[in-house]
Amino acid sequence: MSTIGECGHLNALLAEAGLEPLDGQTASRFGAYLSLFLRWNARLNLSAIRDQGGVISRHFFESIAFARALPRGISTLLDFGSGAGLPGIPIALCCPQIAVTLAESRGKKAAFLQEAVRVLGIRATVHAGRAEALRAVFDCVVLRAVEKMPKAVAAAAQMVGPEGYLALITTTCRLDELRQAAGAEFTWTTQKPLAGATDRIVAVGSRYSERV
Repeated sequence: MSTIGECGHLNALLAEAGLEPLDGQTASRFGAYLSLFLRWNARLNLSAIRDQGGVISRHFFESIAFARALPRGISTLLDFGSGAGLPGIPIALCCPQIAVTLAESRGKKAAFLQEAVRVLGIRATVHAGRAEALRAVFDCVVLRAVEKMPKAVAAAAQMVGPEGYLALITTTCRLDELRQAAGAEFTWTTQKPLAGATDRIVAVGSRYSERV
């Protein structure tokens, strides 16, 4: 099936979930992302999911649903442990007003991210190293499918600016563990099922005080 057809499938999934479909230009850019993803995945193992339909339904759709669930007013965002750019690249495509940083320590995956940013022309930069090494804070830090998630959440929490947000894709059974890892400075006000998923949720914690 062509990438154009698959992006039609993506819009169908969004409509079924009650989410606004992508406009033509954004859908076309997702098509370019899909083509690039599939070519690099054949060589680098970006993801265990290799078929077009699986990438669309498991990675792209979920990341778009996540992007639509983020709080408004975010100007800067860090994708902590970006991997193949999920969810950071879909966020950059759907929310061009946000300056996105994609942090990825594995060199080959960071090279893919650099190429994706170039090809797609998105407002994003790539940090080819550990996210913890960045000397910056962000309006929002997001995590999805990161190894050693509690440890990563604890580190990511330190990179959220005053009155900023920590946004996670996780499961209900892991939420308490991750909330504890983030620390007491966060108030978790948004916890809702991820559109199209049966056991995964979007959890958003807001920092309510400055660090001392």
